[in-house]
Amino acid sequence: MSLLLVLNSCYYDKESQLYPYSGSCDTLNVTYSTTIRAIIQNGGCLGCHTSPAASGGNIVLDNYNGIKTIAQTGRLYGAINHSPGFHPMPQSGGKLTNCDISKVKKWIDSEIPNN
Repeated sequence: MSLLLVLNSCYYDKESQLYPYSGSCDTLNVTYSTTIRAIIQNGGCLGCHTSPAASGGNIVLDNYNGIKTIAQTGRLYGAINHSPGFHPMPQSGGKLTNCDISKVKKWIDSEIPNN
């Protein structure tokens, strides 16, 4: 019985490791012009996806039409969410924050408006 108490008392978790993002995530006012474009610019996407000639996989993400095309196929969300069957993006960096991924998902679910 005392061994159980010792093992139980040694167990601890760091909140920062269990919940890396503890702030709130505003997905109510997601727009292409202020939210999605900023995520693409700041997320490391434009290092490879700026023009058809220089772009990885012939995917251009430096304008609305390019992002819309990839978003409509499900490839944008699958890649940034690191979903099975998709190439995890960005390749050269870590995964986007859960909040940024949620914002992209909200925008896609809102029918990819050019707002």
